[in-house]
Amino acid sequence: MATERPDAAPGRKSGVYAGFVRWMENLTETQFAYFLLTPALLLLGVVAFWPLLSTFRLSLFADNITGAATVGDFVLLDNYVAILTGERNALMPAPFLPETLTVGAFFESALTVTLIFTVVSVLFETLIGFGQALVLNQDFKGRRWVRVAIIIPWAIPIVVQGMIFYLFFAPDVGIFIGDGALSLQGLGLLSDSPLQTAQDSTLIVIVADIWKTTAFMALLILAGLQSVNRDLYDVAKVAGASPWQRFKMITLPIVFPTVLVAMLFRTIQAMRVYGVIEATNVGCNTLPSLSCLVVSSFFGGTRLVGTAATVAFLTAAIIGVVVSVYIVFYAREDVE
Repeated sequence: MATERPDAAPGRKSGVYAGFVRWMENLTETQFAYFLLTPALLLLGVVAFWPLLSTFRLSLFADNITGAATVGDFVLLDNYVAILTGERNALMPAPFLPETLTVGAFFESALTVTLIFTVVSVLFETLIGFGQALVLNQDFKGRRWVRVAIIIPWAIPIVVQGMIFYLFFAPDVGIFIGDGALSLQGLGLLSDSPLQTAQDSTLIVIVADIWKTTAFMALLILAGLQSVNRDLYDVAKVAGASPWQRFKMITLPIVFPTVLVAMLFRTIQAMRVYGVIEATNVGCNTLPSLSCLVVSSFFGGTRLVGTAATVAFLTAAIIGVVVSVYIVFYAREDVE
């Protein structure tokens, strides 16, 4: 009497689809995770890495000083040398690096303006956002309305945000300049034309960005706070831990990886600052950033395609270095 083979059990199918299913079933958890990420990685390669490589290719060609959006001869890394040494400053709207080690030169350099904006805005957004998240994580009457109030600035379009802060500091109508009770000029904090001075404009743009984006940090950090087991606080209270000790020993270590991720997102956005500078009517001529330098070089009277591509790739490289630093710290915290 013939017996059936074990692999011929009912429901066991053959063919390409069945082979694919069996292949997936034999994957480890890590391999399956990478398999699920494959479509996202392919899409990222199309929309991110390919334009980046194309930008690098353009940066290897000289500028065509005819006003046309084309490139000249192949010059390899000459554009990078000219920008980093200051030889290209006469053609660019603003220098990439400071020409001298003075405060004024720092606020005329696209790189230092971007770094100052990024460090100060991300630092204050993280601190204020952390405080807001701690408040929102408590149980109190009206918490929903407080959350809505915190989110409102983040929901306001950047053009409206820029107009609000422009009206705060515009000549003749601004409430923070002139002879009013809220004037900051009398305290020596602002000049007579704050929107036309690099130092004052930096302060205005930073405050505008903090006002709008702190809610983003608060929401991300709040998500991390809500993942903390409340029983840990109860045990700490029984052990006699003070509020500061509970924050230091429980809240901060658990939420710190979430804070790093939130800071990473905000740092990448801040390094590409452009819209808030234009929306507040400060303008890239007054306050140059790296993105301003790329746009002004490409769309200026003389379309410096090679120069714009070089600055864009240098910006991407700097952001890549910053992201790598965050990843190293995040990996270290994950291991610990």
